[in-house]
Amino acid sequence: MEQRHLGRTGLRVSRIGLGTLTWGRDTDEHDAADMLKAFWEAGGTLVDTANVYGDGESEYLLGQLMAGLVPRRDLVISTKAGSVPDPDRRFDGSRGHLLAALDASLARLGTEYVDLWHIHAYDPETPLEETLQALDIAVSSGRARYAGVSNFCGWQLAKAATWQLAAPGIRTRLAGTQLEYSLLQRGAEREVLPAALDLGIGLLPSSPLGRGVLTGKYRHTTPSDSRGASEHLAPFVEPYLDDTATRIVDAVTTAADGLAVTPLQVALAWVRDRPGVAAPIVGARNAQQLSAALSVEALSLPDEICRALDDVSAPVHRYPDHHWSTL
Repeated sequence: MEQRHLGRTGLRVSRIGLGTLTWGRDTDEHDAADMLKAFWEAGGTLVDTANVYGDGESEYLLGQLMAGLVPRRDLVISTKAGSVPDPDRRFDGSRGHLLAALDASLARLGTEYVDLWHIHAYDPETPLEETLQALDIAVSSGRARYAGVSNFCGWQLAKAATWQLAAPGIRTRLAGTQLEYSLLQRGAEREVLPAALDLGIGLLPSSPLGRGVLTGKYRHTTPSDSRGASEHLAPFVEPYLDDTATRIVDAVTTAADGLAVTPLQVALAWVRDRPGVAAPIVGARNAQQLSAALSVEALSLPDEICRALDDVSAPVHRYPDHHWSTL
């Protein structure tokens, strides 16, 4: 699998990442082992998790597999901290909480460091410089090799990156930012992606298949074994089952038929090769689904197909995102 630099750093990652959101909850150790082995054998390196996935079970399971299945040195481990199970305060970006969460993540993963550590979301109740100081401490202490943020909007990302760049050699430059990006969710193009491109920050799209909808599996019904039929994941899928999504999925399916490939391959190739994207994070239920996603490695979409998909899924971005003279 092709390797790409993450933003303007020396860190290289496989251009498809393996997501572990369901590990330890919906995905058991056998399926997780099969997926990790298949991913590694295909040349995949980037494995993404978080301290809250499966209440920590995702990290623990990944740590167990690294201990006996795949060498730690062959993987780029990305994890996150900052989300908390508190209905009154969903995110805690305080320095103390973040560093304690990182230590707990390292213990579950069974490793002395993570390759990439993200702040899971912006915390408006904590000064941003305090949150960012946790990244500096994590990197300077060797507990993290690179740092990033997740789910930051455009101004939050730009403010954070600028603060870090203001003291080069002292503060840790942001390497990556992770947020949802697909043909069904192109909000990142409004401000986040332009900021990331300008600042040299690599984009790691989550839900690159539109929460599974872009595979076409929901065109006529909801499969009983799908996330859309799952009690706790159905609300996650439902927003992408509207008329707009149907029109885009139909276009993806038409393109796939013309290229003799699958809708999954078309949708994943589109987001993988967007400007600024380092590696979409793919969450599969089993090794068969993951193999279908990894098969996109050999596919590059023709320019005319990309333009057609751009047009059918284009978000409404006007002033001030487009220069006033073009309106």
